[in-house]
Amino acid sequence: MALSDAWKRLSWIYYQYLLVTALYMLEPWERTIFNSLVVSVAGMAVYTGYVFMPQHIMAILYYFEVIQ
Repeated sequence: MALSDAWKRLSWIYYQYLLVTALYMLEPWERTIFNSLVVSVAGMAVYTGYVFMPQHIMAILYYFEVIQ
């Protein structure tokens, strides 16, 4: 029962995503290309944050002399 409720919730969230981004008007192949671009941009943003944020945080801490 919990699995079907989770599936209904995920499908409702997906339908909301389609409505908000107006993807419901696109053909399936266009929707696939758009979703691929969204996933790749989000993945690059997460990777960039993971790689470069520690360096920037350390630079800020050194600048404000929180650490020596």
